[in-house]
Amino acid sequence: MKENRLLFKVKTLEKMIFRNFIDRGDLELDTREYAPTPTQMQIMDYIITNPNQDIYQKDLEDILNLRRATVSGVLQTMEKNHLIERITSNDDARVKKIILNPKAQNLFVERKKEICRIENLITKGIPEEELRIFSRVLDKMQSNIEKESIKVAKGKE
Repeated sequence: MKENRLLFKVKTLEKMIFRNFIDRGDLELDTREYAPTPTQMQIMDYIITNPNQDIYQKDLEDILNLRRATVSGVLQTMEKNHLIERITSNDDARVKKIILNPKAQNLFVERKKEICRIENLITKGIPEEELRIFSRVLDKMQSNIEKESIKVAKGKE
């Protein structure tokens, strides 16, 4: 039965979390002006937590394990919504540093509260030990898929 398959359950949970995040996210902001996606939140988080580091698109591709086209599209949307600016690097004119606008920092803080709310919601009633096990299992699954991706990539060389 399809409902008992692990991948289906993971994807369903992801959709439910995303919908909850988008649907309720702007309540604290008291505006419907813009609700960043989870990927945009990850990008903002990385930039905020690395304040003394020049950050480029390639860095985000590696950190988020996303394809170039995906990151490019997300950054274009963020730029269009005035969350980031791309500034030509002093070291290499071919690449652009990604700078977070003050608007994005404020938005990030508010949206981070929503992430905490959702995490508390989905983990409610689950013992800490089960959450640690679940986290380790997810890490192992991610490692398995990364190892397979490396094997596939080497086979194409």
